[in-house]
Amino acid sequence: MIDFHAHLDLYPDPIAVAKECSAQGIYVLSVTTTPSAWNGTSALVLPGSRISTALGLHPQIAHLRRSELGLFDTYLPDTPYVGEIGLDGAPEFKKYWDDQIAVFEHILQGCNRLGGRIMSIHSRRATSAVLDRLEAFPHSGVPILHWFTGSRRELDRAISLNCWFSVGPAMLIAAKSRELVSNMPRERILTETDGPFTQVDGRSAMPWDAKRAVAQLADLWKIPVEKVDQHLNSNLRQLTSDL
Repeated sequence: MIDFHAHLDLYPDPIAVAKECSAQGIYVLSVTTTPSAWNGTSALVLPGSRISTALGLHPQIAHLRRSELGLFDTYLPDTPYVGEIGLDGAPEFKKYWDDQIAVFEHILQGCNRLGGRIMSIHSRRATSAVLDRLEAFPHSGVPILHWFTGSRRELDRAISLNCWFSVGPAMLIAAKSRELVSNMPRERILTETDGPFTQVDGRSAMPWDAKRAVAQLADLWKIPVEKVDQHLNSNLRQLTSDL
């Protein structure tokens, strides 16, 4: 099972969640929202677990944490994973657009300078702007668009830029999203939950709820769940083969 975008440090009891992920053998990309959360979130990685920690600076708080970019640069050499990063064009955050752009471009430049990183990217209402920056920094690494909600034209452009996609149970409910996912290259798809921010059965999604996304993909692709599991694990091995 794979949860390629979860906020382990933001659960009420992150240690318990990390222990359960380890017990179930779940591969988790534990994304952070600020560089100052890096040390504490990294400490959740138990010996022998399949949890990896990503270094992030979330676009929704870029204007508040832009001063942490120096700290981001300090930690960046220590991880092959970066996230959650990106841009957010929703009205309540668009007024901080200049800060978002400055932070995102700084991060992409840093990733480029160090030979590239695997990046989990937020692009809500900002897909074209995100893709513009990825095009401007083509050696920043492998972009994985988390919960992609762009247009079909933007999807085609993202595919042409070699983007990957992480999809979760909440995303795979809506007809528009299912249509987008059906047009994503299957060899560039991973599952996620975005827990604890998304809901499953009226509660916060847990990393093990990624199995619901596997079942949803099986329904969408018209193949057995076991085949989807094999396919997703093959994708993960391909993504991380050079680490």
